[in-house]
Amino acid sequence: MTTPKPAITFDARPLTDPVDPKAVSAFVAEMRARRTGGGVGMILGIVAGVLALAIAVPILIASFTMVASRGFPGLSMLPFAIFGVVFIAVGLTALFSHRRGREARYRLSRFAAANNMTYEDRVDNPALPGMIFQHGNGRRSTMLVRGHSPRFVEFGNYQYTVKHGKSSTTYRWGYVAVKLDVPLPNIVLDAVGNNGFGSNLPSSFDKDQHLSLEGDFDRYFTLYCPEGYERDALYLFTPDIMARFIDNAAELDVEIVDDWLFLYSKRQASTLDPATWAWLFGAVGALITKFDQWARWRDDRLRVEHASPGASSAATPTGAAESLPFAPPVGMITPPPGVAPSGRRLKRRTGWMWIVVIVMVIAINVWARAF
Repeated sequence: MTTPKPAITFDARPLTDPVDPKAVSAFVAEMRARRTGGGVGMILGIVAGVLALAIAVPILIASFTMVASRGFPGLSMLPFAIFGVVFIAVGLTALFSHRRGREARYRLSRFAAANNMTYEDRVDNPALPGMIFQHGNGRRSTMLVRGHSPRFVEFGNYQYTVKHGKSSTTYRWGYVAVKLDVPLPNIVLDAVGNNGFGSNLPSSFDKDQHLSLEGDFDRYFTLYCPEGYERDALYLFTPDIMARFIDNAAELDVEIVDDWLFLYSKRQASTLDPATWAWLFGAVGALITKFDQWARWRDDRLRVEHASPGASSAATPTGAAESLPFAPPVGMITPPPGVAPSGRRLKRRTGWMWIVVIVMVIAINVWARAF
């Protein structure tokens, strides 16, 4: 399956051109003023870097002074010198990382403006229905670049933290969120090319919901749709649309949920790399040209609610014709936009790995108590 790739033209100069430090500082101050308490992490990073340097420099100076005065053998001061060098490295890394982060955010804001988009520095607990936004704590989207025409599209980086007892793990994603015209069934395309020992998605789904499509689509994606919505998935994923996904999004996981389409990546989506933007712009541009077809989809399961027999008989006066010449029969009335409850969310399953871990922990505790 091959489709012609659209010519993507955009202004990438703000991503690489030199920046004015004063303009960067003014931008950061503006972002900080718009986000109450949002600069705490950044301030802590600066403080950590300054403290590391404040501790390391005197230690290093004292070490060299003692060695130079021959009051202590040189080798005895080597651990202190190494300790000082390490702390200096940590402090400088923290400060340089802070500076690079400031410049990256400023560049992305200029990049958005140059390409008729808008920039948002950070959103805590984003109200998005995608699967990655439903896990863990400390949820936040950062460096958001948003387009508003011909439809709303958001490019962003996202992270959340999951606690495991006394330890925790932070997961990071890049994503693209595209607003659709109507709600659609919850469908997931798990990209085969970015999986390791199993899916890299944070949620797993009942295998009864797996739908195999024609051609070589299954070589690139594993498609899940709610049971009973197989025909609807075939309507949405026609051969030409499957070709678009294969040619432009084969390394991205895809989720359709409510009236949103999400593209997920394990690397940053909002970045200073022009090649990444060309890739994502191309993928979105190739897909949105087909969304008009999706806008015509309706869930027949809502037909009964939309055209109930009671409502029909009440609307027809006694002695009047059963239906007007230009009105469709009651049974053919188009359902309203929406999805019946059975199709709104895929059924999740508990991974076998977690079950094995729980059983092992219980077995170890029982064995320890027995002996």
